[in-house]
Amino acid sequence: MTLEQTMPELVAPMLAAAGPLPAEAGWAFEYKFDGIRAIAYVDRGSVRLLSRNGNDVTGSYPEVQQLAGLLPGRRAILDGEIVALEPGDRPSFARLAARMHVASPSVTLVKTVPVVYYVFDVLWLDGAPLVDLPYEQRRSRLVTLNLDAGVVRTPPEFIGVDGSTVLRAAESGGLEGVVAKRLSSPYRPGKRSADWTKVPLIRTQEVLVVGWKPGEGRRAGTIGSLLLAVFDEDDRLRFAGHVGTGFTDLMLRQLHDRLSPLRRGTAPVPDVPREHTRRVTWVEPVLVGEVAFRNWTPDGRLRHPSWRGLRTDRGTGAARRRPSPAVPPASGQVQGAFQTPDGRWRVEAVQRGGDHFYRLLRGDNVIDGLGIAAVRDLLDQAGIDFADLVEAGTDPSPGRPEVA
Repeated sequence: MTLEQTMPELVAPMLAAAGPLPAEAGWAFEYKFDGIRAIAYVDRGSVRLLSRNGNDVTGSYPEVQQLAGLLPGRRAILDGEIVALEPGDRPSFARLAARMHVASPSVTLVKTVPVVYYVFDVLWLDGAPLVDLPYEQRRSRLVTLNLDAGVVRTPPEFIGVDGSTVLRAAESGGLEGVVAKRLSSPYRPGKRSADWTKVPLIRTQEVLVVGWKPGEGRRAGTIGSLLLAVFDEDDRLRFAGHVGTGFTDLMLRQLHDRLSPLRRGTAPVPDVPREHTRRVTWVEPVLVGEVAFRNWTPDGRLRHPSWRGLRTDRGTGAARRRPSPAVPPASGQVQGAFQTPDGRWRVEAVQRGGDHFYRLLRGDNVIDGLGIAAVRDLLDQAGIDFADLVEAGTDPSPGRPEVA
């Protein structure tokens, strides 16, 4: 038996780098789903699932065994995302949290919180490694497998389409964003590469839980908020603020059970402001969670974080502060710009070739390629009335945006 005929025991997933939406040719666009990454090893009737950090999660998602029936007698290594869906096929990370910590879910749990496995790449097939092939060829191989039945789906890809159109569609569908993949790129196991560029509509960060405060009112007797930390660029653990929103009752119960045996007498992180140390139960910094947030404050705190769930598929090293996404270069001519009176939000009308679109900027967050309806929706979500925008610039008598 040759080396090529032996299925690898482990292929680390390729990771996408955050960046602006590519505007040039040579890219495919896929939706970014809000779930957990999983590599599936299908071997003549058996299916093994490994998480991003190599943990075996096969028993946690028994539905995915359906892959064996879809690939009878075949061997394959597939890359994809496990997602829990709300009505209307909208991914819900909060729903998935109910499954992530259960090694052997009950029949009832599987029925009440079903999952879907979105397969977006094939890395090895019937004895042949495919990672060195261009993405375009791997995707063609994947399509021929017809993995579209029951809980297994092959998500759409878009080639020859403006990425901004796909991003708007992702926003309308309640998805996490878009991943742009260079058609000529190989699969780089375990590497983060700009050949896969993610353009999220939601900004997230892995964090370590370092303590918790008791709740009040409806949350009396349970957790009210969590104190968080992240590693900085010098591998030092730094206080990152606290989060008190986004929890479900199930999440709170799971957190209480997981944190209780981790108590310690002192703070595991230095320089916690005094106002955050009152009534705190400190814990060992070993539980990884994920928050959604707006941006970072100058003193290294998460601004307006919301809890999304524990990440049992991440190691503690994942809780490293991510660099802020670079503001994309001025691609296209800005025809006009409006902003909130305090200057924190800015909307630019942009022309690139024959295309006209809008760009929304807030601090280091940039969303490009938007239609005016999408701009209004995003501002509404932030509690900003579109009619309150004023013309940006030095004109002492700012006008109001008039866009149909």
